[in-house]
Amino acid sequence: MTIGPVTPGSTGAVANDREVSEKIDLTARSRRPGEQVIKVLLAGSALLSIAITAGIVVSLLTPLFTFFSHVSIIEFLTGTNWTAGFGSKSSWTDKEWGVLPLVMGTLSTTVIALLVAVPLGLGAAMYLSEYANSRVRGIVKPMLEILAGVPTVVYGVLALTILTPILQNVVGAQVFNNLSPGIVMGFMIIPTVASLSEDAMSAVPRAMREGSYALGANRMQTTVRVVFPAALSGIVAAIVLGISRAVGETMIVAIAAGSQPVFTFNPLVGAQTMTGFIAQVSSGDAPQGSPVYYSLFAVGALLFIITLVMNMFSISLVRKYRQAY
Repeated sequence: MTIGPVTPGSTGAVANDREVSEKIDLTARSRRPGEQVIKVLLAGSALLSIAITAGIVVSLLTPLFTFFSHVSIIEFLTGTNWTAGFGSKSSWTDKEWGVLPLVMGTLSTTVIALLVAVPLGLGAAMYLSEYANSRVRGIVKPMLEILAGVPTVVYGVLALTILTPILQNVVGAQVFNNLSPGIVMGFMIIPTVASLSEDAMSAVPRAMREGSYALGANRMQTTVRVVFPAALSGIVAAIVLGISRAVGETMIVAIAAGSQPVFTFNPLVGAQTMTGFIAQVSSGDAPQGSPVYYSLFAVGALLFIITLVMNMFSISLVRKYRQAY
């Protein structure tokens, strides 16, 4: 008896396909017994980060409700005087709760840090990606990344003891000012901007560079007009990560920027930052349950919101300009 070929739509073909699929599944499971464990661990890590963020939000709700039951949100967000640390520790009425001096101090040091870190960091990234040979890159990049591991208290001491006297003689800065910690903070975040930007630029395919050279462009034109735009999403992410670190920096500004919450645009004078206020009051100056204690949570919540908005903005930019190769 002759057995004809099994057509794709026949019952035999379906049964054979099912058997093959089952064998493949069994083989895959037998070869990778720990795959499910890895998936569970990765999923747990993702859920843990979400749970931590949710826990931060929940922990802020009750103190925020207490604080804003005594202080107007409008006054908090638009006031230009912050005297939380002055007067009676138990009184709400003899203080002014305008947070803008702390916000301005934070923005001032952050902008100065970016003016230092972005051009130097991107310049270092361009050199390492487009000009340095593999030997130089293997030496310079690890040395550059070592700066990211230096304790921030060291940067703060350097800002106060070395850079501030120079600025006093050159531009007449005060002992505590925003310029000195801003500059030092910029050098602190250079490794973040440079390393991540270099990784993004190195990921651009070699064919794009060769095509640019074939059209007559030199190396600088290729770097600026071809490689840089192609790696823009990664560069934006690196800069935003540097901004986030500058906004959340504590020790440098606590040591070198001073502790006077002054609403000023002058970087040569001292002005307390949001993180500097949190560090100062958290050291024991605010009894639990006092108005100053609850103001810590208000300032912390505002800092959390600012960082969240920046991250959401950066994600939108990365998605808009992302190019996959």
